Amino acid sequence: MASQIRYFIGNWKMFGIPSSIKILDKINHYFKQDKKNNRKYKVIIAPPHTLLQDFSYKYKKKKIFICAQNCYYKDNFGAYTGSISPFMIKKTGVSYIIIGHSENRARGENDKIIKEKILLCLKNNFNVIFCIGENKNEKKEKMTTKVLKRQLKSAIEKKYNLRKIVIAYEPVWSIGTGRVPSSYELRKNIITIKKFVKKHFKTRHEPKILYGGSVDKKSVYNFKSIKELDGFLIGGASKSSKDFIDIIKNFYK
Repeated sequence: MASQIRYFIGNWKMFGIPSSIKILDKINHYFKQDKKNNRKYKVIIAPPHTLLQDFSYKYKKKKIFICAQNCYYKDNFGAYTGSISPFMIKKTGVSYIIIGHSENRARGENDKIIKEKILLCLKNNFNVIFCIGENKNEKKEKMTTKVLKRQLKSAIEKKYNLRKIVIAYEPVWSIGTGRVPSSYELRKNIITIKKFVKKHFKTRHEPKILYGGSVDKKSVYNFKSIKELDGFLIGGASKSSKDFIDIIKNFYK
């Protein structure tokens, strides 16, 4: 049986200029030195679109992967001012892309658009980081399971290559708040997602499930015992090489 590979994905959001590549250089230096554990995890960094090509070029033959934060849901060239298609992003050398992040959902990105984006990304041979999660009111009304299943069913089809999709569970009420679910609650939701994906989409593939939401070295340490957890989607802490490295260190401590 193959050993479990964990993902540490840094989402920089609207942060970063060309000189920010120094952050990646420090992370890459640590990765190369971490000979005890560096075969157990994968580092992926999602800078703004303006940095994708430069970062991808520099890290083309290294072990840090570059990821896009979003894309448009049309793949042809056309009158879509300010938009970037999956095809255009692919030409930067990037192989990963985040779709369905809660901050984009809050700006009007609905399930239909997310489905179209995922389909286009798979057609362009991307590895998709697909974000799902309940908001504060949905959690309060005990609708978490219903919401997660709806988001999964509405965006993924049985014909899709599920090996190209990594699911990031990011409860909206946790993002940027410092609040995180208990280990029991997180494990319960991860197991729910894994069981639903395997049953509904009739696959033997074991889906990869990440956690995102106020991820820091403390929360990672608390969640390290959850064997069903395949890694983390990291926001604010990924903008600091020290904080990002501390997260990896604490997980393997």
